[in-house]
Amino acid sequence: MIFTFLIALVVIIAVATVVQNIQIVPQGYAFVLERLGAYKETWDVGLHIKMPFIENVVRKMSLKEQVIEFEPQAVITKDNVLIKIDTVMYYIIADTKRYTYGVENPIFAIEKITETTLRSIVGDMEFDHILTSRENINSRLQEAVDSASDNWGIKLVRAEIRNVIAPDEIRNALEKQMQAERQKRATILTAEAAKQAAILTAEGNKQAVILVAEAERDAQILRAEAVKKSRIIEAEGQALAIAKIQEAANKGSKEFLAIRGLEALEKAANGQATKIIIPAEMQGIASISATIKEVIS
Repeated sequence: MIFTFLIALVVIIAVATVVQNIQIVPQGYAFVLERLGAYKETWDVGLHIKMPFIENVVRKMSLKEQVIEFEPQAVITKDNVLIKIDTVMYYIIADTKRYTYGVENPIFAIEKITETTLRSIVGDMEFDHILTSRENINSRLQEAVDSASDNWGIKLVRAEIRNVIAPDEIRNALEKQMQAERQKRATILTAEAAKQAAILTAEGNKQAVILVAEAERDAQILRAEAVKKSRIIEAEGQALAIAKIQEAANKGSKEFLAIRGLEALEKAANGQATKIIIPAEMQGIASISATIKEVIS
């Protein structure tokens, strides 16, 4: 009975030991394994079994992108303005072995290298330039910190300046400057609006004058066309009358000459002459009347 109990106890201990040394690495994580105090390997995602009492998991780390927020750091600009800048770092663990054995406290090391780098960058810039050059500062900061953290197995994804805290007198001066800039822009916009209004008014007047001139021109053209057509019609009427007269003359030349003789006789009778000479061709009153009637018809 005692022997059986001991065997069962040994089996239970062995099974418990095996189960205890089974490790499951979840997605997005990595485990660093040591054997007898020396680095053995890094476990990726999946099921792993380590040797009891000989191998040991010394660090479990996340491979996801992580964020570090640093407290505001006091820096002095080139024009001797004391400001505080707080930064945010985004990083990933690129080398688990270097991250484990490269430096004792990687996050603290990144904070300090960020502080010294930021002071170096800002110390060469004036305060006004800092407010308008955040992208440049972020780029230089990321490049410097990423180069230093490469030996620690850390890849800096990006660095951002979150806030720039200036003294009260500097903020008041900036607010006044901003108000002056806004007033300047408002004045410029008002002047531009007045300019555009004047231009539009002038353009409208110009178009009105052009339209009036074009209307007058069209009216003159229409009047001239009417006069032209009237003269053409009148000329055509005169030509038609002349043609009718010539046609009548051609049909009865004697009768036509008789009529013309009567007209001449009438003019002569109205004159001061005392003698009237009547052509022989006009002696027959009856024949003349018949001739006139025929011509008229």
